[in-house]
Amino acid sequence: MKIGISGIGIGTTPGPDKVSTIAVNAERLGYSTIWAPEHVVLLDQYSSHYPYSPDHRLNMPMTRPFADPFITLTCAAMVTSKIRLATGICLVPEHNPLVLAKVVATLDFVSKGRVILGVGIGWLEEEFHAVGVPWERRAQRTCDYITAMRKLWGDELSSHSGEFVRFEGARSFPKPIHGAKLPVFFGGESGPALKRVAEYGDGWYGLNMDLNETTAKIRRLEEMLKANGRNRSDIEIAIRPSAIASMTKDDLKRYRDAGVDELVLVNAMELNTERETVNRLEQAARDWLEPAARI
Repeated sequence: MKIGISGIGIGTTPGPDKVSTIAVNAERLGYSTIWAPEHVVLLDQYSSHYPYSPDHRLNMPMTRPFADPFITLTCAAMVTSKIRLATGICLVPEHNPLVLAKVVATLDFVSKGRVILGVGIGWLEEEFHAVGVPWERRAQRTCDYITAMRKLWGDELSSHSGEFVRFEGARSFPKPIHGAKLPVFFGGESGPALKRVAEYGDGWYGLNMDLNETTAKIRRLEEMLKANGRNRSDIEIAIRPSAIASMTKDDLKRYRDAGVDELVLVNAMELNTERETVNRLEQAARDWLEPAARI
């Protein structure tokens, strides 16, 4: 069982010194992955429903720093050599896919193949309006973009003709270390989100679910994979559970037995001073990493 860290680049963690402290100590202690989320803008007034809180509101001040995930992960890449660098989650439909493909490929190239592109379709409609991207059919746009980006990552001379993006005879270098096989994880917990994992994904990043919910969704995902001619071993599953504070060491084995490969149990947003950051990461390593290694 692997243990990851979420929320790097938010709140008190966007600065290069803080990112470096988290990344260096996370790698030293044996954490598997650093996950950096994305919002281009937040808005004081919105009617969209945030899916991870009971009142459907984003539980953070709109003035909280929310750094670009790729710049944040580049800072982490420069001071580490092993830990995986993941977007958790990149709002792919808000990007130009050719530009995004170059950014992802460059980060993967300079980090020597450590990037996971965690993908989401977005929940904040008002953000899409602000950046000038249609809200409608954003799931289909996302899948078209991923298909196009994989061609840019894998083909020396790339062409694509989809509903939302078309190009012919394009060259994009550098390539990711593993080309078109750069891992793409889809976020989301709905039926359509799991369907995207089964059809297009190399992994699933699920948020704020208890053990029973996780188990049920993994069983459903296994059925979808089979229907697409794929095996459970074709994907990796990372989960950030709900109610982490009440979890026990025995829960690590229960999540492992349910089919989870990585639990994301540390929230970088809660880390403040350098001393506190190191102490919290070391304590979490004793609480979670050491028992997880024995499973």
